[in-house]
Amino acid sequence: MAESILVTGGAGYIGSHTVLQLLLSGFRVVVVDNLNNSAAVAIKRVSELAGEFGKNLAFQQIDLRDKAALNKLFDLTHFDAVIHFAGLKAVGESVQKPLLYYNNNLIGTISLLEVMAAHRCMKLVFSSSATVYGCPKEVPCREEFPLSALNPYGRTKIIIEEICRDIHCADSDWKIILLRYFNPVGAHSSGYIGDDPHGVPNNLMPFVQQVAVGRRPALTVYGNDYSTKDGTGVRDYIHVVDLADGHVSALKKLFEGSNIGCEAYNLGTGKGTTVLEMVAAFESVSGKKVPLVMAGRRPGDAEILYASTAKAEKELKWKAKYSIEEMCRDQWNWASKNPYGYGSPDSSD
Repeated sequence: MAESILVTGGAGYIGSHTVLQLLLSGFRVVVVDNLNNSAAVAIKRVSELAGEFGKNLAFQQIDLRDKAALNKLFDLTHFDAVIHFAGLKAVGESVQKPLLYYNNNLIGTISLLEVMAAHRCMKLVFSSSATVYGCPKEVPCREEFPLSALNPYGRTKIIIEEICRDIHCADSDWKIILLRYFNPVGAHSSGYIGDDPHGVPNNLMPFVQQVAVGRRPALTVYGNDYSTKDGTGVRDYIHVVDLADGHVSALKKLFEGSNIGCEAYNLGTGKGTTVLEMVAAFESVSGKKVPLVMAGRRPGDAEILYASTAKAEKELKWKAKYSIEEMCRDQWNWASKNPYGYGSPDSSD
């Protein structure tokens, strides 16, 4: 029997790509998502892309804070493991609305963990973030670096990591992998699923794609006076399909019966790329000019942030394989086929 995996937030950008890779790897998947910042059509498209494996996918619209609904789902379905993506993720919004973030991200996670514990489903892969490193004193970021948050969003990730360490400490039956993502970009090569943020994008590439398809006039670059090769910030961009494969590798690690307790792994490429290099790569593959507006640095933005990936390579047997050019190519393929994401021009902001 194929293992049955619950994926929270599985209709979102990273979630939907991971669900597809899980199905193609032979897992059965149930997605729960409150569709707050995602679209049900993404699940339908994943099912189509999965071909014959699409029959192993089910979807329930549930908010994790609705513990009764979650309990009912666990009563009806035996889950072998959970991948937990669900959460709000806009840094700026988290500064303006901290209670919204603490309520959604923390209470939702605690509710999920309580229901998992009650049903003795003790294997978890948690979607953490490189934001937990704050402004590191050196790069590349290694998993044992001290953690610090620069905003409420980042704080929710650190708190959830700590909760995971505490519950494993209290009950060693818990097997938990914390995946710290760097900057996910790109889309599935079909151009059929991709990133479709609601409102103004918070990340570089969705903003770039919206400028390229004519939805926005220009890209604002925050900070061009950093001590980097072209003055713009350096990040570790990783193809979303590489990231999705990282989750499959993490699950396999949990299932192989190793004595993993609660471990953190970086998922990145281990290479830093500046904002301007990324824009140039996108212009080159798309043939579109991206007009730029230079603005001051954003408070809390790190100058240079990229991953050490040695631990994931060694222990998860996982390594990113896609280049910046391939990330941009797939991002443009998605954007040009779906200029308004999963919606239509009138449903967009």
